[in-house]
Amino acid sequence: MNIKNCPKCNTENSIASITLPEEYEIRGETIQVEITLLQCKECGEEFYSPEDDPFDAAYRRYRSLHNMVQPEDFKAFREHYSLTQRELSDLLGWGGATISRYENGALQDEAHDKTMRLAMDPANLKKLILDNSTSLDPDKAEGILKQLNQEIKRLGEESALCDFDDLGDYIPNEYSGNQPLNIKKLFNAIQFMCTKEGVVKTKLNKLLFYADFIYFKESGVSITGAQYARLPFGPVLDNYEIFLGVMALKKHVTIEERKIGDFLGEVIISVENPALDIFKPEEIETLAKVKGYFGSISATQISERAHQEKGYLETEDHQPISYRYAADIVLA
Repeated sequence: MNIKNCPKCNTENSIASITLPEEYEIRGETIQVEITLLQCKECGEEFYSPEDDPFDAAYRRYRSLHNMVQPEDFKAFREHYSLTQRELSDLLGWGGATISRYENGALQDEAHDKTMRLAMDPANLKKLILDNSTSLDPDKAEGILKQLNQEIKRLGEESALCDFDDLGDYIPNEYSGNQPLNIKKLFNAIQFMCTKEGVVKTKLNKLLFYADFIYFKESGVSITGAQYARLPFGPVLDNYEIFLGVMALKKHVTIEERKIGDFLGEVIISVENPALDIFKPEEIETLAKVKGYFGSISATQISERAHQEKGYLETEDHQPISYRYAADIVLA
């Protein structure tokens, strides 16, 4: 739309373009971008072009800073394999409108972004299709698999879906609860905490934190060997976006966006029952104790509680929280 007349004073051919820096608050972070405005040379009125979304540039900048997938890249990936939005949603276990929103510029959450990046790897997409054969027409699935096999062979790729060597590449110490990272126990602990109704991601992180730290307090080791970092919303499982993204791809959980108060929040829903036989009886007891204790408490309430824990208060931002602070945690 080529605007020539000012909508305020109606002066003809008075509109000029100006570029100004503007700041937007995106998920608690200030993002500065250059915005093109229209300005009337007669009355000085400034306004956005009806064709422009003032938040689009800010979202794009935010994605770039956080190495997130841009809408056109995800759409190009989907169209490269001739997948409809519904077909890809079924493969990923997402709601029907989710992909449409992301491709049209909505800012994806972190867990969904990790899932998107994993799915865009040919070897991972192949595994998704093989594991969810009913999501696609058989002839279409066969054609895509043939295309994927050619690409995988050409690129020499192997699936990195379950390659967590880098994430758990640390000597058991005070930040892992004197245990190596146990992916199987971590995934099943997440499933244990997530009911069929779902648990808000913020609350899930706190439940895992309390379970590992309470068990460490009682036994001198953690349940999962996971590390927890201090972030503004409280203690969180280190690399939780990657873990949840992989669990969603493997259909252990689904991740949904729901309105929670005035905001959209991520809810993690367990798809299958946890394998309790991999845990010691006392580990199950601790998981159940924490889940029961905080069962009726909201994500906001458990976050406020976690913010008061000594380990959180005495740890610097983005740094791991030592399990030695477990001694100061008390559940009535």
